[in-house]
Amino acid sequence: MSDTLVLRAATPADAAAIAATIAASFEQYRGRLEPESGAFGETADGIAAELAHECGAILAERNGRILGCVMVQLIDDDLYFGRLAVVPEARGQGIAHRLIDAVEDEARRRELAGVRLGVRIVLTENQALFTSLGYVEISREAHEGFDHPTSINMRKALR
Repeated sequence: MSDTLVLRAATPADAAAIAATIAASFEQYRGRLEPESGAFGETADGIAAELAHECGAILAERNGRILGCVMVQLIDDDLYFGRLAVVPEARGQGIAHRLIDAVEDEARRRELAGVRLGVRIVLTENQALFTSLGYVEISREAHEGFDHPTSINMRKALR
């Protein structure tokens, strides 16, 4: 086996591994977000259904093991990404950056205008990462049941 990190498109057969990767990766946010992240409710069946329809995912794997993933979906003339996840033991190796680059490359391949994402207001370290990569805030929104913004929508123009 090779220790090379491989990026590839996910298939519905990857759904259970994606759900496990998201669960492991988002555990650090448990109790830190209000409301709790929807990532905690992700299931293999739900992800398989998304992959079979309008959503896609990009996986980062090494030696056949998924170390990271990101879900993508077309919104207007932009590619939206969410559930960017890297398992704790693989952090600090540039995997998140590689996944974001892959999303941007896919958007360019599709000749889309930009890439979008959402990030929680309390996750200032994530906001700083996305800002350093050229993403800018375009709006704020409140989750259902909240009277104040809880998340920031960010976008990077590609053309």
